[in-house]
Amino acid sequence: MTTRIRIVHFILRNTVTPDLEKLHGLMKKNVFEAAFPLHEKEAVREFSRDNWARWRGVFNQQPIEKIRCYFGEKVALYFAWLGWYTYLLGFAALAGVVTFVAGITLFSSSQVSREICEANTTIMCPLCDKKCPYWVLSDTCTYAKVTHMIDNEATVLFAIFMALWATVFLELWKRQRATVVTNWNLYGWDEEEEELAMELINNLQHEPRKYQHSYFRSTIILLLVLLMILVLIGIAHALVIYRVIATALFAQSGLGLLREQADTTAVMTGAVLHYLTIVIMTKINRRVALFLCDLEKPRSFSQREKNFTMKIFTFQFFTNFSSLIYIAFFLGRINGRPGHYVRIAGRWRLEECHPSGCITDLFIQMAIIMLLKQTISNVMEYLIPWISHKLRKSHKRPKKRSIFLGEEEEAEDPCKRQWLKNYELNEVNVFSLFDEFLEMMIQYSFTTIFVAAFPLAPLLAFFNNMFEIHMDAIKMVRLHRRMVPRRANDIGIWLQVLEAIGILAVIGNGLVIAITSDFIPMQVYNCSTGYINHSLSIFHIRDFEPDIGMPEMLPNFDRDEIKECRYRDYRNADDYSYTMQFWHVLAARLAFLIIFEHVALCVKLIAAWYIPDVPQKVKNELLCRKHTDLRKELSMMEYSTEV
Repeated sequence: MTTRIRIVHFILRNTVTPDLEKLHGLMKKNVFEAAFPLHEKEAVREFSRDNWARWRGVFNQQPIEKIRCYFGEKVALYFAWLGWYTYLLGFAALAGVVTFVAGITLFSSSQVSREICEANTTIMCPLCDKKCPYWVLSDTCTYAKVTHMIDNEATVLFAIFMALWATVFLELWKRQRATVVTNWNLYGWDEEEEELAMELINNLQHEPRKYQHSYFRSTIILLLVLLMILVLIGIAHALVIYRVIATALFAQSGLGLLREQADTTAVMTGAVLHYLTIVIMTKINRRVALFLCDLEKPRSFSQREKNFTMKIFTFQFFTNFSSLIYIAFFLGRINGRPGHYVRIAGRWRLEECHPSGCITDLFIQMAIIMLLKQTISNVMEYLIPWISHKLRKSHKRPKKRSIFLGEEEEAEDPCKRQWLKNYELNEVNVFSLFDEFLEMMIQYSFTTIFVAAFPLAPLLAFFNNMFEIHMDAIKMVRLHRRMVPRRANDIGIWLQVLEAIGILAVIGNGLVIAITSDFIPMQVYNCSTGYINHSLSIFHIRDFEPDIGMPEMLPNFDRDEIKECRYRDYRNADDYSYTMQFWHVLAARLAFLIIFEHVALCVKLIAAWYIPDVPQKVKNELLCRKHTDLRKELSMMEYSTEV
């Protein structure tokens, strides 16, 4: 049935009328309203009986073979991949929980946290200009404990584990995919050959469209892609400016709690604003990617789909991660020092990190974005089609023929009720399944790339996917019209995207541990006590910028008592130049980054070599098939020779 639907759809789409118009053009002119295959009542009931298209079937096994026979191989492979990803995500989630629990045990026992909590005489430089007072380091005791709950030795081991997990997941999926498509007899299937076959079925005189390449067009596309990436990076800069201005405004607020937590509040509101930009830019990115694909003029639909996939994923990656990259690798490192701060428009100074590190800011940002994406976005993903279906059901009906012309009303015809029910469902398009894949790829990026800063990311992704499988099933079976089945023997270019994310995960987590985390500076210090005092530099308050004004005093201190304040950096007290310790730490960070990435990449390569892409059972089965086919051919040749 899926093959029949696919052939009929292809012929309908490519048949030309005497006026040289195709179905797509006629639908634009409203000659036809819609064209779609019908859902089968019995199949829908069977999916419900299997609890696949029901919320209560969260822990039930997916009927992949039935999905394949109803929706086609491409949809079946999506659900097979999603189920496999979710299954292995359980192990990553368990490791993340163990890492987080290990951090909780260090909540009060960390030596660095203890030093911060006991530093009630360490006067810190103000966090903003004029209104912000000097502050005592021990005031941020809880914040320091939370930071070192995330930033500890277990995080390094977890980052290495996730690099290995990403490789093992991909290799095991390749084996699983080989087994599945071999059972479907599609292991050696060629998409291009099928497209040519469909063209010939429709028209025996069809001539294939030749491959073409234009360096001029490719250059234009590349420049436009780079321009779009610059726009997305500009949006990330706008979010940085918002955080800087918001911190300054909150610090001058009349509300005591808001003034005290100005930096944390700016981080949290910035994360919410980042989520809103993701929602808006997702729609814009799609339009831009489609426009660029039209400029490229791809030879076939499969080529168009690949080109579109690469562009939209690239745009979405920068949309989702530009702000996180700034927080992870630039926050607190390009802001200058007291008396010589880097300022926006010469007025607002850039943010700086807490003395206990910047990793908590990254943790907060990731936690808020993932929670919002997996709550609000998923609720909207289900509610919008559901509400749309109800509205279509109550308002949108096909036009009825006039009974005065002696014709029956089509809506009254019992044979056409099923048509009407399918017509009332939401429309689908060729990119309906693409949206689901893209959503999972972005989630996979969050789960792997900065997982060292947010060990609970795999756990959130695991719970999300348990419901995502059945939400997608309900949408496809009950809320959307039936997709035109498509053949496939793998998940296509998404596999290359997953491999690229795996490499980025090694680089990203290595950078987080080497640059964002305080793991390396503490190892360089190599002493059980005194790290906080060692990592803070001295600033003489007489060297404050004269046009900025003097900060407010602490209630229990006189202005004459405070001659100096401390700030997070490795600088000399006399000329504020970098100390030798700064260069030692920098060299250690770079050395760790190189070693970590090379070790992790070697582990990935060894794991990829150790786990064969194709199981021996599948290889032997394919070998037996080739042997049998060759014997048949030779037998036929001998028979024809005898005749």
